[in-house]
Amino acid sequence: MRRVALPRLGTAAAWRNAARGCLAASIPPEDLVWSYDGADGDLFSALAEPAPMEGTVSVPKSFVPLAETVCWHEDPERFARLYAFLWRLRGHPALMADRGDAGLARLREMEKAVRRDIHKMRAFLRFREIDGLGARRRFAAWFEPTHHIAEPNAPFFARRFGDMDWVIQTPDLQVTFTEGEIAFGPGAAKPPLPEDATEALWSTYFRNIFNPARLKVKAMQAEMPKKYWKNMPEAAAIPELIAGAAARARAMQEAAPTLAPARAARIKERLPMPGLLPDDAPEADTLDALRVEAQGCTRCPLYRDATQVVMGEGPPDAPLMVVGEQPGDQEDLAGRPFVGPAGQLFDQIAEEAGLDRSRAYVTNAVKHFKFTPRGKRRIHQKPDAGEVAACRWWVEAERELLRPKLILAMGATAAASVTGQGAGIMKRRGTFEQTEDGTPVLLTLHPSYLLRVPNEAAKAAATRDFRADLELAAARIAELA
Repeated sequence: MRRVALPRLGTAAAWRNAARGCLAASIPPEDLVWSYDGADGDLFSALAEPAPMEGTVSVPKSFVPLAETVCWHEDPERFARLYAFLWRLRGHPALMADRGDAGLARLREMEKAVRRDIHKMRAFLRFREIDGLGARRRFAAWFEPTHHIAEPNAPFFARRFGDMDWVIQTPDLQVTFTEGEIAFGPGAAKPPLPEDATEALWSTYFRNIFNPARLKVKAMQAEMPKKYWKNMPEAAAIPELIAGAAARARAMQEAAPTLAPARAARIKERLPMPGLLPDDAPEADTLDALRVEAQGCTRCPLYRDATQVVMGEGPPDAPLMVVGEQPGDQEDLAGRPFVGPAGQLFDQIAEEAGLDRSRAYVTNAVKHFKFTPRGKRRIHQKPDAGEVAACRWWVEAERELLRPKLILAMGATAAASVTGQGAGIMKRRGTFEQTEDGTPVLLTLHPSYLLRVPNEAAKAAATRDFRADLELAAARIAELA
């Protein structure tokens, strides 16, 4: 029986190195015992990776990020589970796409739990200012993660708060950032952090943005679980706000004007459907209901000239969400996305690339056609940032109902809508990014670009790139299936 001891820091890299060596030496899972947390002495003394044994091991690329993430899970059997799956994976790379494999399903659950915990730490950690040691301001925070995520999350906080010194204390690990350098130390109990003068201001802001008429307690607790409340200053106001929500909502209703101003009649005349105001949140719980609700959208001025709203279409369980720029002339008249020349070109190249459009949900970043009249023709105009931001409301609603495994963002406007950044699409195409909640996003060109390229050689090259990106999307969907 061979024992493999892994250090507290650099655990993912150490496991990968040790697993590679054990696999090259053909050591079966039942002959290995994995240990963690510095069982052989000081928790922070064994930072170097163990030297790998002779031999090379080839595994699917998708296994690497899965293993790196699962290594931070709190399950003491995580290393053994990973190695057992890796042992079966050698020579059988198709296992990474086997949705019925119990071992892989458990690892995917663990991966999802770790990523969710990382997101929660970024959302709910609260710094308090403490006495500084020099010219830079200094802050401290306490957080209780479910998994061992302090180390992989440290670079994020270093980038976000690089202009100050700080320390994040968790029961498992302490992360210190001083003068641009990250350091780690042993975890400890919650320290006595001082009160921060900004907490009262933050609590006041939270009270003022709380809308009692739109309170959904279960939805709020799903996104902000109660276990985080005790360390969030604004959470102290939540019980009071919930208790008084019904009374406040009635008071707001009673205080509302009973006679609409004169301008209301002119506004209602322009609304395709009455009663949908720009600041209302979508209440639809299906894509079909959302499509009906969107018909009255007036969130930006584009609704005035367009024929109709053009929402997405596709199966409600589609694993792939394809996002384009906006409806064209033919889409605006038909009320369906991707039926014009660009859509037909997309269908053709998607078929060549092995991407099944019938299993994809296709939509656009902007739902109304923006154009300039020129005689009898309507000339396409690119949406501006404000129009993209206004329509992102609907794109996010579609994505929330669909929950796709992958998003294919075609063009700069789609990239801006999905990732928040539209610049540099030519350099970013063919690469994977992700949304705020971790959904992978593959960036590519818009098929309309292929139609506009005047040079035949450049058009052929762009078409090859686009086809390669669609092949990459098809492969990733197969992996995630």
